[in-house]
This record gives sequence, C-alpha cells and structure tokens, in this order.
Amino acid sequence: MTKADLIAQIADKTGVEKADVSTTIESLFSVIKDSLANGENIYVRGFGSFVNKKRARKVARNISKNTAIVIEEHFIPSFKPAKLFVEQVKTSEKAG
Repeated sequence: MTKADLIAQIADKTGVEKADVSTTIESLFSVIKDSLANGENIYVRGFGSFVNKKRARKVARNISKNTAIVIEEHFIPSFKPAKLFVEQVKTSEKAG
C-alpha cells in the first residue's frame, strides 16, 4: 500500500476530503520524524511505539580498499508494534 492508497482509504472511511487527509497524514509523519530527531519516543496505545535505538560504536571493513572503518555510536529510528497489533497480524489469513 502506498501513501496515496492510505490517503484514499482514510478519505473513503471517514468522508473527509483527500486534501485534508493528505495534510493530516503529512503532519503526522512530520511530528513523528521531528520528535524522534529530538530524542523523544512516541507511544500509541494499541498500535505501537516509535523509538530511537542506540547502535554501539563498532569497527567495520571497507572491502574494496581492505581498510578498517570506525562507525561511531548513533541512533536509528525503530517501530515496535503493540502486542494486540502483532496478534491481529498473526491471526489474519493474509499475513506474510
């Protein structure tokens, strides 16, 4: 499903104009990205959590130059689904 499909489906279910749904969806994504960039996690009960995960400092290899590279400690965004959400997907017939 693409973002356009998501917007169309929400507009159909709610009766709200696609342009308004698009603005709302874009605002939601913007708030999520800005919050995670500022180190704030987002918890949506019954859906899941958007959190920053810490990656430790490590030494990697540049295979083409055969040299070692140090990758510093950093954070990456992650999504952890709620147990209810996971259970719903597990029991659906179209999962996978």
